[in-house]
Amino acid sequence: MAPFTDGFSRELETRGYAPGSVALQLQLMAQLSRWLEDQRLGVSGLTRLRVEEFFQARRARVRALQVSPTCLRVLFGHLGDVGVLPAEELTRPGPVELLVGAFGRFLLQERALEVRTVQRYQYVAGRFLAACAASDVAVAGIGVVTITAFMTAECKASSNGWSQCVATALRSLLRYLYLEQMISTSLAGSVPAVAGWRAASLPKALTAAELASLLAACSGQSNAARRDYAVLLMAGRLGLRAGEIAGLGLRSINWEQGELRVLGKGRRVDLLPVPVDVGRALATYVRHGRVAAGDALFQHLHAPHGRLAPASVTGIVYRACDRAGLPRVGAHRLRHTAATQMLRAGASLPEIAQVLRHRSPDTTALYAKVDRRALAELARPWPAGAA
Repeated sequence: MAPFTDGFSRELETRGYAPGSVALQLQLMAQLSRWLEDQRLGVSGLTRLRVEEFFQARRARVRALQVSPTCLRVLFGHLGDVGVLPAEELTRPGPVELLVGAFGRFLLQERALEVRTVQRYQYVAGRFLAACAASDVAVAGIGVVTITAFMTAECKASSNGWSQCVATALRSLLRYLYLEQMISTSLAGSVPAVAGWRAASLPKALTAAELASLLAACSGQSNAARRDYAVLLMAGRLGLRAGEIAGLGLRSINWEQGELRVLGKGRRVDLLPVPVDVGRALATYVRHGRVAAGDALFQHLHAPHGRLAPASVTGIVYRACDRAGLPRVGAHRLRHTAATQMLRAGASLPEIAQVLRHRSPDTTALYAKVDRRALAELARPWPAGAA
């Protein structure tokens, strides 16, 4: 692999790898090169099977570092770009995979669902279609018995929330199959409903002291502290979802107008005002905390740099909870916190709905149950002398 060392080293530096990390990657490349030579193989013999054999040999020597094939993802990308990797034979997708793929593209393009939602729906669709195939039931022969049997088996040991997701995903699949004329009858209404009581619980939110502790846990002058503090403010003050925070770019911020352009659910675009404290935290992070170029606002601090995933945003909240000595909560708990604080400050439910960008007033009405001052005006006095 000696001819590719210089090019790979330059790519690592371009991706923002520190000198020490570049040295480790080049060391791994040299070890792989020697292993290929011992096996009397060239770079063209570097198949997935050979890579697994290489790492099995490393694990057998009890190496503590770089014992997973994921360590080679950047090297493989570089070798693929220069066209020296073997053209391995790809597995041809079967009928179920093709149908699930078409279903996912429909959800993305026609329904404008979020990627994570599409992935969940595709997972359920794949399990349902695989169950049909195992029972020798063709797509055109899907009926109520097949649907009920799948729902019973799938939800038998599942939580109420996941069972409702399965039911929703299955209805969506059946509507798609009917739309594409793969089934002759609309069967979406045949999916059994999952018992659930909407708005039966109170929205859980952090107290003002807990939120202050969470933010204080991210105070500091490091790049990580500046980034994490801005992320927490975006969730706790503006009520942004984890996916919305991850999707922000530099061009999402209008500094002159003090506005934030948010791409929400269903590809809905909204403009939100940026409070002074949020704007100050963003400006500090952009000027002194971002470590790489590109439009992505919140990025990974270590190479390879790139946009944060929604799960990474949740991880930031988890780690802040650990440092603050609080039980772990997700980013959505901070969204509830923002709504609750606005309510306690005197904001009306329609105003909260505008900030949280709810499509239905029923969603915002959940917070009416924590408005104790308004509820106290509706409460009737306790009858005198009642036991």
